[in-house]
Amino acid sequence: MSGTNMTRARLATAAGALALVAGGIGFGIARLGNTASSPAQQAQTDQRKILYWYDPMIPAEHHDGPGLSSMGMKTIPRYADDGGVTNATPGVTIDAGSIQRLGARIVSAERGTLSNAVTVTGSIEFDERTLAVVQVRSAGFVQRVYARAPGDVVSAGAPLADLLVPEWAGAQAEYDAVRRTGDAALARAARQRMTLLGMTGSTGGRTTIRAPIGGVIKTLSVRQGMTLAQGQTLAEVNGLGTVWLNAAVPEAGAGTLRVGTPVSATLPAFPGETFAGRIAAILPQAQAETRTLTMRIELANRGGRLRPGMFASVALGQDSRDRLLVPSEAVIRTGRRTLVMLAGPGGRFRPAEVRTGTEGGGKTEILAGLAEGEKVVASGQFLIDSEASLAGLNARPIDGDAKPQPKQPSAATAQVYETVGRVETLDASSITLSHQPVPAIGWPAMTMSFRVANPAMLRGYKKGDRVRFGFDQPPEGPTLRRIMQERSR
Repeated sequence: MSGTNMTRARLATAAGALALVAGGIGFGIARLGNTASSPAQQAQTDQRKILYWYDPMIPAEHHDGPGLSSMGMKTIPRYADDGGVTNATPGVTIDAGSIQRLGARIVSAERGTLSNAVTVTGSIEFDERTLAVVQVRSAGFVQRVYARAPGDVVSAGAPLADLLVPEWAGAQAEYDAVRRTGDAALARAARQRMTLLGMTGSTGGRTTIRAPIGGVIKTLSVRQGMTLAQGQTLAEVNGLGTVWLNAAVPEAGAGTLRVGTPVSATLPAFPGETFAGRIAAILPQAQAETRTLTMRIELANRGGRLRPGMFASVALGQDSRDRLLVPSEAVIRTGRRTLVMLAGPGGRFRPAEVRTGTEGGGKTEILAGLAEGEKVVASGQFLIDSEASLAGLNARPIDGDAKPQPKQPSAATAQVYETVGRVETLDASSITLSHQPVPAIGWPAMTMSFRVANPAMLRGYKKGDRVRFGFDQPPEGPTLRRIMQERSR
């Protein structure tokens, strides 16, 4: 072994020895320190009440004593003064400053109408209730046609074709012969036969087939010289006085539709014009591919301007039913259940399970689990929910103690606390102040941000100004109510 290698080996051996010595000294100091402090710590621990034992990885799993959790991890105690769950008022406590830093916005569950006005699309179709079918009542021949074709718009009584019906000529001759005999009974029988054959008088076996109603010819199956059988269809004429607008409505919103409800439609063909109609039917079968229902709207078609095949948009009106509503962003959907985060007095929060209804305009209907006036967190609730999960909180069940809450005092009647401080930063919606203690609520001197009720109050103030200010503590967080320059003494 060379001299250099021997030197390196000796240095490594010396370093290892030093590490062992240092480790032994550290272990001895730590052991001594633990031994010295353990009686005090033990006395403090003995004085604290243990609610239960739990695994922080499974906060909802509680144990009566120390041991292992279902994951095989060692459980730790949950003390009554940890700021988590208590037997009297379940919830986690978060101070006002932390709530403000989280950006939590607290609102009340209020009754109101749900703005669920939606626009759906559809197309104009024929009103098939006004369809007229033209058939031949007796066999015959086509002698003449009148330059008609499918798609032509005709008026009521417009001629379609001239027919020669040999059977009519025989029935007419028979009637004339019987009438000359003077036998009234035979004459009545001969006339009845003519009526059954479709004759309306003395025709000589010839007749003109006419459109029974005004509208568009959908089908026309007649050509000059062709032979017609009894009961054969010659034409179909669809009226245009009214049309159908068939619109696709999402399945989730179809429950609020009612037959007879008035609606309005707009068409690109007539910009700036609105066509009024009503819901004539909601077809019973849903479209499996699009998960929509077909809503049939009946529209008046004055002048025949609305043509089948045109595209249209339909505005469905707002539902006026009274509902209990919260902002949609306040609702937490976990997949297994739906929750909101309740905001109680003293900065305490607790999850509550709810059952939701329809949604629209940024609001969600609450069907069960929440009472009018109860306050919920509308933003920042996910962070608070995480804290509640770590604290092992169980959500209030739907059939829990939800009770209507009294209305909170307004800003005009809320207690305002005053102190003096120095402006650190300010913007249009908040101000940060280094202020003196506030004994009335137990606040020490500190630097804190305040919401600003009226941004105009901050005009003329700048960083470094000494001010006297007043604030209150609504659920949204400490809010500046008044401010003025502090005179130097």
